[in-house]
Parts: sequence; structure tokens; C-alpha cells
Amino acid sequence: MPPVAVPPVAVPPVVDEFTPLECRRALEALRSGVPNREAVAILGCEQPEIERRFDAILAGAAGTSAAPGDGGGMLVSGDFGSGKSHLLAHLEHLALAQGFVCSTVAVSKETPFYDLGKVFKSAMENSRIPGHSGRLIEELGQALDPRSDRYGDFFRWADNAAASGLSPMFPAGLLVHERLDDPELNREIEDFWAGDPLRKTRITTGLREIGQLANYSFRAPKAAELPPQRLRFMSELIRAAGYAGWVILLDEIELVAQFSILQRARSYAELARWFGRAPGRPDPGLVVVATVTEDFALEIISPDGTRKDRDYIAPRLADRYQHLSGPAEIGMRILEHEAVPLGAPREDDVPATIEALRRLYSTAYGSEAPVLPLPSRGAGYQNRMRYRVRASISEWDLRRLYPDYNPRIEGDEFRYRYEEEAETEEGSDPGDAGADTPTPNSQSPDS
Repeated sequence: MPPVAVPPVAVPPVVDEFTPLECRRALEALRSGVPNREAVAILGCEQPEIERRFDAILAGAAGTSAAPGDGGGMLVSGDFGSGKSHLLAHLEHLALAQGFVCSTVAVSKETPFYDLGKVFKSAMENSRIPGHSGRLIEELGQALDPRSDRYGDFFRWADNAAASGLSPMFPAGLLVHERLDDPELNREIEDFWAGDPLRKTRITTGLREIGQLANYSFRAPKAAELPPQRLRFMSELIRAAGYAGWVILLDEIELVAQFSILQRARSYAELARWFGRAPGRPDPGLVVVATVTEDFALEIISPDGTRKDRDYIAPRLADRYQHLSGPAEIGMRILEHEAVPLGAPREDDVPATIEALRRLYSTAYGSEAPVLPLPSRGAGYQNRMRYRVRASISEWDLRRLYPDYNPRIEGDEFRYRYEEEAETEEGSDPGDAGADTPTPNSQSPDS
């Protein structure tokens, strides 16, 4: 079938709001498949049902809905190249506008989803704050106002172990941070909240200097106890600092397929925690959106798939790891039944996007980029937005650099291969540092 010519489309005037340098940055972000703020603002994101659900979750977390809650989670599924990362960038923009702190975490071997400690640290390091550009924990430390009612509520909650589930090391550190004028110690305490080790003696020394040592008697928490406590503490700290809550965007959950069966089981249990479904205390004000490939549950979890985790996880967890069985079952059920599919592009979405992209390219390089023909509908992967975006940028590059050359861009359909990597079996014991399972001799470096 012959290519379809680009029909007249309405392009948002937002393209004209950016400088040539900003447009080039947006192009490079789109070329690499990691859209930035400018790219999302220019191209938009037509996913009304997902936006509606996300707004409802934000309203519940911020306490502004008719039935406020404690946050929640949403799982979005879509094929490779369908725009999941673009969606997360768009949702981040919406959440920042409503006063939420946002963190984006890409699941990887360096940030394995089963290790809450590493995922938490990545969330702290890859965060954005409404109206600020500094390091998250430092901005929060400066925003705390001990005279405010919300700070008082926060301290009383943290200081009540029965209500918060926190080690006394957290409220003790908060008190030292508030009352002792010691910038170095305050920085160490903030870094402890953000995931770094801190010796108990540093806190007790501070308590002694402010005359509060007699009010706090505690042991150093074990390493495995700290990640869930830090997540809960940080969720409340963000609200105490005056923000609406904390939005964490988890990209590429399907990469857990590379992990061993025990690590996958732990990952499923972690998904239940992030979505507020695991046993224990929820994390107030926490909103989580995760993305996964469309066929992950069928390939990895279903008894008809290649891994059959639905059949094998429970026996693998029997006896020694039985405590993970319930949360892992919840996590698998979320992946099997609760994913919201990414809406397919409408008839005019692709030409409208490519025309906006052409305007973007023209502004970036100061010359009019040519109108490109589009493939006919039904041309498979060629109608996927990522393919069209990258193919268009490549063709404009070639035409700009070699005016007499008539390029022909070709591509192959990418299908994600769910292959387990043998080396990931190392460190799969839930008793390892960073796991949420205390075991003998798992002494914290914070002692």
C-alpha cells in the first residue's frame, strides 16, 4: 500500500515557547527514548482514562477528595515503544503541578526491584521537587518548620513507635536536627534518613548535648529493618515539609524476568508493598505508578507461560520463606488482573505528533524540516509512536546533512525477551542487606 500523506493537523502552540537549545535537548531525549520535560510538553499525552485515575489517586493522597485515602498504586501495561516512559514523564508533570514530590526509578540490575534499600536510594537520588532544584533531602531539611502544626503532628507520630513502627533512632535524630546547631551532624542525620549509614553514637552524642539522652534508650536497628522504616518516615517527612505527598514512578517492571525465581518472588512481594497491599502499616501520602510490558503476566506468571511462576513460586517459598508467600501472591495478582492498558493511538494521533515533532525540529535547527509521508494504517510496528518519532528524527538529520540524499529508514519489530540471567542468583537470599527480612547476624552498619 502507498504511504499515507500527512493531513492538516492542529499543533499546540507550546512549540514556540522553547528556545532552539531546549528543542535540541528534547529531540535528543526523544531519540534515546527517554522523554524530558520539553518533549512531553510539546508532544502531549493522550491517555484520558489513565489521567483520570491518576488524578483520583492524587486527590486521595493529598486529602482533597470526597473520600480521602492514604495514596495508592496504578499499574500501566503496554508494548515496547508504545509510550510508557512518555506517560510517566507526563504524570510527573501533573503531580509536580499539584505540589507532589516526584521520583522516577528504572528497574535494572543496579536497582533490582526486590531490594527495597536500593530502590529507595534511587528514588531519593532521582527526584524532583515543586519549585526547587536542589537535592531532595537537603531541601526537605530546610523546609521543616518546628513551629508549625504539621511538624508537631509529624514528630508526635514518629515518636510513637506503636503508631509509626519506627526505631527511636528516627525521632531522636529528628529532635537533634531540630534543636542542635551542628551543620555537620544535621547533614549526617539527613543522609541517614535518605539511606546512608549512621552510627548510633552520633545520635546519642547529639541527645546528650541537648539534654535529651535520658528520654531515648534504643539499640541500633538491623540493616534489614531500615528500608521499610525509611520509606515510611520519608513519606511523612515530605508532607511535614509542606508538600502534598510523594509520587514514585517505577519504570520497566518487566525486567524482574531477568532475576532468579526467588528474586522474582521477592519482587512480587515488593510490588504489593509499594501498592499498599502488603501486611503491616501503609505508607501515607505515597502514590506509585508502575509500568510493565503487556504480555509479562502471560509469559512469566501464567501456568501457560514460559516460567509458570503461578505454579512454582509457592513451593519455592515453602518453609524458610513462607512469610513472603502472601505478599508475593498479592503482587502476582496485581500484575495478572489490575494493569490498565495504555490506550492505542487514535487515527489522527500519529500525524499530529509527527507534525509537532517537525515544528520542534525546525525550531531546533533554524530551517524548515520537510513533511514526511506516513506508513499506511495497519503497518504493524511502523505505527508505534517510538518508531515513528525516531525514524522521523533520523530522516530529518540525513536530509539536513546531505540535501541531495534520499534516505530510506528501515526497522525491525522489537519483542522483549524474558530471559533469566544466571548471575542474578547471587544475593537472592532474603536475608541479604537491604532485604526486609531480619536474620541472625544481619547487624546494621548503623550500630
